[in-house]
Amino acid sequence: MMENGWLGRSAATGALPADLEGSDLFVAQCLTAAADGDRAAYYELGVAYSTGSHGIDCDLIEAHKWFNLAAVGGHEEAQFCRAEISEEMTAREIAEAQRRARQWLSQTSRKAA
Repeated sequence: MMENGWLGRSAATGALPADLEGSDLFVAQCLTAAADGDRAAYYELGVAYSTGSHGIDCDLIEAHKWFNLAAVGGHEEAQFCRAEISEEMTAREIAEAQRRARQWLSQTSRKAA
């Protein structure tokens, strides 16, 4: 479940663009929080991508990426979910998910510096 502390917040202005709706709004909210290192946001993105919820297409590589980021941050449920979806993925897909997670960390750490 999303934590109310980050829902609807923008890093720059505290608000989201008015034209965002549905899945776009959900993703924007999660990405804003994820950019701040919010492991609950990482987990919510993993759930959305692994289940195809919130109007987001199911994408196990993206799901693994977000679960991995949450798990590294100590989110216990994310550790379980990452392991579970890994059983449905090839080694190449897992490697791609890990590459994307490293890329995310690299990009967000540059913004913070």
